[in-house]
Formats: sequence, C-alpha cells, structure tokens
Amino acid sequence: MPHTPPPIHLAIDGMRCAGCVSSVEKALNGVTGVEAAMVNLADRSAIVRGHANVADLIAAVAAAGYHASEIPDEDAAEQAHAAAETARYRVLLYKSGFALLVALPALAYGFPAMLGGTMPHWTMQWGSPLLAGLTLAVLLFSGSQFYSGAWNALRGGHATMDTLVALGMSAAWGYSTLAAFAPRLFPPGTAEPFWDTIPVVIGLVVLGQALEMRARGRASQAVRRLIGLRPKTARVVCDGQERDVPLAAVRVGDVLRVRPGEKIAVDGVVIEGHSRVDESMLTGEPMPVEKTRGDPVTGGTLNTSGSFVYRAQRVGKDTALAHIIEAVRQAQAAKPPIGRLADRIAGVFVPAVLVIAAISFTVWMVLGPEPRLNHAMVAAVSVLVIACPCALGLATPMAVMMGVGKAAEHNILIRSGEALQRAGQITLVVLDKTGTVTRGKPAVTTVIAVPGGREDELLRFAASLENGSEHPLAHAIVAAALERALTLAPAEDFQAVAGHGVHGHVAGHHVRLGNHRFMAEHGIDCAALHTQAKQLAAQAVTPIFMAVDGRLAGLIGVADPVKPDSAAAIARLHALGIKVVMLTGDNAATAHAVAAQVGIQAVYADVMPHDKDKKIAELAARGEIVGMVGDGINDAPALARADVGFAIGSGTDVAIESADVVLTSGSLLGVPHAIAISRATLRNIRQNLFGAFFYNTLAIPIAAGALFPVTGWLLNPMIAGAAMALSSLTVVGNASRLRWFMP
Repeated sequence: MPHTPPPIHLAIDGMRCAGCVSSVEKALNGVTGVEAAMVNLADRSAIVRGHANVADLIAAVAAAGYHASEIPDEDAAEQAHAAAETARYRVLLYKSGFALLVALPALAYGFPAMLGGTMPHWTMQWGSPLLAGLTLAVLLFSGSQFYSGAWNALRGGHATMDTLVALGMSAAWGYSTLAAFAPRLFPPGTAEPFWDTIPVVIGLVVLGQALEMRARGRASQAVRRLIGLRPKTARVVCDGQERDVPLAAVRVGDVLRVRPGEKIAVDGVVIEGHSRVDESMLTGEPMPVEKTRGDPVTGGTLNTSGSFVYRAQRVGKDTALAHIIEAVRQAQAAKPPIGRLADRIAGVFVPAVLVIAAISFTVWMVLGPEPRLNHAMVAAVSVLVIACPCALGLATPMAVMMGVGKAAEHNILIRSGEALQRAGQITLVVLDKTGTVTRGKPAVTTVIAVPGGREDELLRFAASLENGSEHPLAHAIVAAALERALTLAPAEDFQAVAGHGVHGHVAGHHVRLGNHRFMAEHGIDCAALHTQAKQLAAQAVTPIFMAVDGRLAGLIGVADPVKPDSAAAIARLHALGIKVVMLTGDNAATAHAVAAQVGIQAVYADVMPHDKDKKIAELAARGEIVGMVGDGINDAPALARADVGFAIGSGTDVAIESADVVLTSGSLLGVPHAIAISRATLRNIRQNLFGAFFYNTLAIPIAAGALFPVTGWLLNPMIAGAAMALSSLTVVGNASRLRWFMP
C-alpha cells in the first residue's frame, strides 16, 4: 500500500465569514497533490491531506488574499493562536470605540438639520473639514477590514456584507465631502452632509464582530484543553535507574513507572505492580478501574493509588488521546458551515443595488431635467445610502444577542449565533448516560437490614469500616452516613481484597463488606436477601452485602442515581416533537435500566469512545438534525460532530469547550429550554429579515426617484440616512421583544 503522509495543519489569518472559508478551501484544493482540505473558521486553521508541498499551500492561500503558516508544534502553536485571537479581539474593540467616539461630534453637527433648522456659518466653516478628516479616519482605521473583505470577495467572484458596508460608507463619505466643499454641484436643498451615518454604522457593526469573535473563538479551546491533559514528562526505567525525560523522547518499548496521583504518559500495558486508574477522561465513567499485570493503560488517564511499571506500546500521534485530539479537530473542521443568511442574501442584494444605482444614474442623465448630472448623482447616492445594510446586517445579530441573553437567564450559555439558530432545527437528541442523565457520582440508594436489625446501625458500621478506603463505593457509603449525621467509630485491622470487598474490626465486632462471592467464600449465607439483591441489580444498583461477626447483617445498594429532572426534561423534548436516544459506553443491562426510568426507548450501549462520533455521523446521515448532550472528554469528538453539542456544565472542561451550548446548572431541562429559545429567536430573525426587505423594497425605488414624475420630489440623501437609521431602530425594537419570552 502507498504511504499516506500525515495531515498538514495550517494556521489561516484573515478569515471572517463562510465566504472566506469557501475561498480558502477552493485555493487549497486547487494545489497539486491535495486530496482533501478542510478549513475551520472557529480556530482559523486548515487540515490538508495528500502529498502537497507546504510552500505551495501557503502560496495558494496568499494568492486568495489570506495569510497561512504551518503548525509544526501543537503546544507552541496553540499558545500563539490564543495570543493572536486576544490581540484581534482588542483591536476590534479599539476600532469600535474610536468610531463611536467620532459619532458624538458627528451627531451633534447634524442635530439642527434633523430638527429642520439651519447651521451657523462658523459650524459649517469649521465643522465639515474636521468631520471629513475624522470620518475618513474611521473608514481607514475602524472600517479597514470591510474594504479588505470586499476586495477579497471581489477576487473570489462573490459579494458579502463587507461589500455593502464598504460601498455604502464610501458613498456616504464621498457625497458628504462634496456636499460640504462643493455644494454648488448639487440641486438646491440637497447639499446636506450626513457625517453621523459613517461612524455610527461602522462602530456598531465592528462591536458586533468583536463580541461574536469572543464567543466563537472559545470553541477552539477544546484542542488546547486536550493537549493540556498530556503530562510534559515521563519517568523512564533503564538499567534499574529512573529518570524523567520529555514526553516526545518516549519510544515504543520503553519501560515507565507511574506513582500515585500522576498522569500516565503514553499508552501501554502493565508489567509490574497494581493500582486503580481514573479513566473518566476517556470513558466518562466515574469509578476508577483496577489495573494489574497485563492490563492496558491509556495516556492522559490518572493513577489514583499505588505505583506500577508499564511498557509503552503507542506513543506520539498513535496514542488514544492523540486520536481524540485529531477527531475533535476533524469533526470541527468537517462540520457544515452555517452561512449567515444575511451574507447569502447580500450575494444577490449587492449586485442588484449596484444595478439599480447605475440604472438610476443613467435614466436621470438621459431623461431627467436640468441640471441632469446633479440629479443623477443625488439619485445614485441616495440609492446606495438607503440600501446600506444596517437593518439587514442587524436583523440576525440583534435577535441572536437577545436570544443568547434570554438563554443565559436560564443558566444556558450559547457559544455562537450559529448554534442558537441550529438548535431550533434539531430533530433528534442523543444523551450520554453518566453525568448527563445520571449524577455521575455513586451514591447509596438503598439500605436493607435483616429482620431485627436497624438501618442506621448497619450504615454506621459500614461507613466506619470504609472510612479509610479510597474506593468510590466507600466514599458513597461514608457520605450517606454523614448525611444521616451518624457518628463513625474507628476501624482496626482493615484489609481490602481487590474485586471482592473489605473487612476489619469496628467497635469490637468483625465486619465484612463485599459482593455475594466474598460472602460465600467465608461461609456467610445471603439467601435471606437474595431476592432484594436481584431486584437492585435489575435497576442498575450495585448490591453490597454486610456481615457482622460471621452473620449476614444487611444489604447496601450503591448506584449512580438518575438526576431528579432528567425524566421531566426528556418528556419535554418528546412534547417538542424531538426523538431521544441514549449513547453510552456502559453495559446494556445498566443502560436499559436507566433508560426505562427516564422514558427513553432507543439505547446504544457498549459504545467505545472513538466510535461515539461515528454513531452521531450515522444518525445525521439518516437526515436527522442531531443534538448531542455529554459531559466527558470521551464525548468531545461526538459533541463536535453533532449539529449542536450540549455540554453539562459540571462536566470536563474539554467537553464544555467542544460544545456549542453549555448547561451551567447541570440540568437536562436546559436542552428543551435552549431549543425553545432557539425557535423563538429564529421566528424573530425571519420577522427582522422580512422587515428589512420590505423597507428596501419600498425605499430603494423612492430613492431612485420613482415619485419625482408625480410629486416633483427627489429624496435627499440626508433623509435617506435617517430612513436607514429608522429601519435599524425597528429591527432593534422587534428583537428586544425576546426579553419577555418564557421557554
């Protein structure tokens, strides 16, 4: 088989919309040797597969109007990327602040004219030159990205919102400058500059870009969190000596030692010693797993107790954690880009406005009254100004901002406007079990004493014996005793038998705690509680028998309990017409028992972590719009693969950073709430877009002079600017209604 080189990771600078992604992908796919190129807008990167030369890829991106660089070292690259994003965010804030600061004198200058008055001569003499310079600075500094974006779009053969802003603001500045310094070129009463339009529109649009960048950019932290899970060094054993070496220096076949509380460096197999390893970052299951000679261990997992030696089997990019990192990268890059509706509309709207402006100019030049040139210029500029996409540009982001704010009131953090829009289209929700439907922490659910015994005394003896143990089941028993305010006694001669149970002396009595086999090996008859134990096991509860002085004393049931509001949340999803399935790495018996408690019919159990995102892809291939809810690192690729990923706020940082929506309260009710808010927001967006288009449909013909043959009235560009501002206020007012929406 031919050798397949590793994928090339590139950092891309200058991308700001779905159109940019399309341009970069087109450029990369045109390079000789490229088999596939996936561009990720969230972290501004690209993954290229094939046999292409890196220099050729960088040159192709540069030719498309963007800047690219190779990412050779993940840790350094991620740190550099985070610093660059922070710097970009601050620059946008500075640009917005400068534009809005200039808006203050500009608004003051135009205020008398808006009230129907006239400006003093000294205001006209000194105000216009000053504002001409200030607004030009706004265009060149605060609005520079609109011009570069419009130029890149033009080179790519399409139009975006940048095109509209650049044209409209350039027309506004050009007209205002001519009106201020050469008013005789215009018909009487039309030479009124409108300096305020430029800084207000640019300031608000750039502020929205900054806020969106901050929300969208956090998605890229998922990979940084995953990379941070890997230890920096490993302890290699060679010729009886132990020494710490950099992780990159570990090779297959090396022998390594891990001490209590340390992370396992790479994947391998235990060759000496025994311990318990917390694999929750991999499996999502809360209980540490026993590891003895011959058992596999995974890099990035945590050794909780004991010391052991293992042999490295997979290192570098071959480890399970490295595969998860790559899966998250590819899932994020492969997610279908949700283009902004306004941008797609602008692709048709901008050429249409240009054509209308050109036609208006031509018609006035050919058929208009004298002075024809002046009338033609006023009509063309009015069309461009009144069609400036303030209302169109605000229609979606204003509704999104209000929807995100409403969600935050209900402890739901929506990470982007795209996720808010997509959530309302979900047809199927996939739920992880542990930590999502259930609490993710073992707890005592049942205490049964034999006839004549007392439950509190049974629990007190069990907790006293387990008080010194590090096992999660022991922690659950001790916590239950403390909740009942029971006083624990000291334990003596404590011994743990791996996989069976524990025993020791408490208050002068020999106490034994463990499974049925442990009891049978020591001649303790458990028949009296056999039926209850079977019933508990069928309900996904672990039965633990207890004997005192050689006689059965009772039974304690420990389980990962279902969250109290899980059933209500799932019922609410069903009421919204959404299908619900469970996807878990746990065994089928436990998964079905939990699903039955909360009303889930479809269950996929025994699913390995690396197969979860494949299952999401399968469900999506059936035509479903999939929402995934999880809380573990093992859920990170699936969360990224889903159309909308929901992370439980109590889960791992990586799951949270991989998700589009974070439920900070840890309650599943946040899922139906988020979907309801999304649907309300989508309705609002459609209303806003309809209003913006209705405004343009009515206003553009008037600006072009459609009423002049009947009324003799030609629209003043100043009135065109005011009309544009009024349309924006209408959109903002409609979006504000979302504040009173209740999911």
